[in-house]
This record gives sequence, structure tokens and C-alpha cells, in this order.
Amino acid sequence: MTANTPDPTARRRISSTPVLRAALVWGLLVGLLVAGVFALVGGLLAGADGAWSGVLGALVGIVFPAFTALSILLGNRWYGHPQWLQIFFAVVLGTWLLKFVLVIIALLLLFQVEWLDRGIFALAVIVAAVASLVVDLVVLSRMRLPGASDVELPTADSIDD
Repeated sequence: MTANTPDPTARRRISSTPVLRAALVWGLLVGLLVAGVFALVGGLLAGADGAWSGVLGALVGIVFPAFTALSILLGNRWYGHPQWLQIFFAVVLGTWLLKFVLVIIALLLLFQVEWLDRGIFALAVIVAAVASLVVDLVVLSRMRLPGASDVELPTADSIDD
């Protein structure tokens, strides 16, 4: 192996990793803000039950969208592996199916709770989910990534071989 030839076993970092990490961090911060606002609003409208309903709704609305970014980060850990694409899609699709099942189970269980204020809970879920989408859009629009990232162009040495 020459000095200019990259080591195929070396693990490279994908350019989307900082974007996804920033989206997760900002999503968590916005989620905490939404949970605090709905704890206050729910507490004022329906007492302690309303406050907890708002907090639970905000958690559901923030945590489940975060699974997508986490699954992409997890799938990207195999970048450079010969079967990276298959592993990546298996992780992302498997996480999506798991998330789908967990949302249904969580909602079925939460709607069995007597003290849950469904109106505050539903509004908190919607606001948190929309806030999560806005955070993702803002983070993605502010990140500077090349149009063809993670591509290696041939060098003069590789053409001569």
C-alpha cells in the first residue's frame, strides 16, 4: 500500500453525523422547553394531572421522532463495511418498525391511565412533534455540506496503476 492510497480498513466519518447529532441535541433542548410549557399550561388548566399529561405528551412527541436520527447514526457506524448499505437499511427500517409498534403500545397504555388529560396530552404531542420537525429543518438548512459528500475522486497515482 502506497502513502497516497487510503487504508480500506480505516473507519471514516460520514459528513451527516454532525448534522444528526446537532438535530438530536437541539431537539432535546426544544423538547425540554415544550415539556416545561405544557407542564405549566396543563397545571393551570387541569392541575397536577394536566401538568403530567403535558409532560408525557411532550416526551412522546420528542422521543419517538428522535429514534429516526438515532437509527441513522447507529446504521452509519458500519460505514466502510462491504455490506454497509444492507446493514444501514436493516437498522433504519427495523428501528422504524420498532418505533411504530412502541407508539401504538405507548398510546394504548397511556389512554388506560385514569388521570391522563387527553386534550392536553394530544396537544402536547402535536406541538412537540411539529417542534421536532422545525428543529430538524433549521439544523439541516444551517449545516454546510457539499452536494457530493463522502466521495473520493481518483488521484493521479490511482489512474497510473
